[in-house]
Amino acid sequence: MFQRLIASTAGALALTAASFVAPATAETTLNLSSWLPPSHPIVANMIVPWIEEVEKATNGNVKVKILPKPLGKPPAHFDIAKDGLADITYGVHGYQPGRFSLTKAVEMPFLGDSATATSVAYWRIYKKHFEKLDEHRGVKVLGLFTHGPGHIFNSQRPVEQLSDLDGLKIRVGGGVVNDVAKAIGATALLKPAPQSYELMSAGVADGVFFPQESIKSFKLTGLVKHGTLVPGGLYNTSFFLVMNPRAFDKLSKEDQDALMGVSGENFSRISGAGWDNADAAGNAAMTADGVALVTASGALIDEIKAKTASIEAGWVAEVSEKGLDGAAVMADLRAEIAQASESN
Repeated sequence: MFQRLIASTAGALALTAASFVAPATAETTLNLSSWLPPSHPIVANMIVPWIEEVEKATNGNVKVKILPKPLGKPPAHFDIAKDGLADITYGVHGYQPGRFSLTKAVEMPFLGDSATATSVAYWRIYKKHFEKLDEHRGVKVLGLFTHGPGHIFNSQRPVEQLSDLDGLKIRVGGGVVNDVAKAIGATALLKPAPQSYELMSAGVADGVFFPQESIKSFKLTGLVKHGTLVPGGLYNTSFFLVMNPRAFDKLSKEDQDALMGVSGENFSRISGAGWDNADAAGNAAMTADGVALVTASGALIDEIKAKTASIEAGWVAEVSEKGLDGAAVMADLRAEIAQASESN
């Protein structure tokens, strides 16, 4: 009788202990809404490797599932995470004009030739200067990154001086690139990237401002005839990776720490490297398909700098209203890019 009582008590204690342990080790699957095809470098070379690191870092406790279809159009994806329709999303800040201003810092012309360096520097600047101003309110920011330097591509003629852009209708993604396009004389069409093929094939757009990767990824090598590569980049585009805060709070403290340990700067480095590799592949694809590529001359670069100088000055004035020293932030950003470039 006594032995049966001991066994019964031990069993009860074991069940009680298990009930306390289970929540910390329970497997959680987070849904990620993606608006790009699985083969696109953002998904294949950035999101998927990060997902694998999340699962490894949490010992399998946290898994991320990419949904088979997006839960909305590309510009809606910040709010898709904010409202909890999906646990995690990524997107382009510039797809929502007027909503984000601090993020424009990393989109300025001539910041550099490496997406890795720019993305790593971006996260550091966010943590030092931007996070406290809470421009991403309503979500948990997991990562920030930029694509590779943007260039000029079109179906009509070589662009060797700014006057060659006169009358060309150029698809842009919003943010600073929209201001750049207007400043240098192009007619800007603000549309999400996945619409580029349709716009060019229908003759609605004559060209695109894109990183080299995107000409290959969006199957534009048969439509684009001319490319002008701008050393340092004509512009960059700012991207986010964000999570619904309620979904984040449901994770154990250990899993939260593990998730953030492979996000942040680590995710910026993964993304930047993925984009740099994809840009190299894009360049090779354009060369193979006969796209005529030229590098912008010193005279053209001087023209662009003269026309776009007011954009950064305007941003500095804009963020001063938020109590931010924009000139100091830009100097710090360039210093961080230089440091990141040396370490890569």
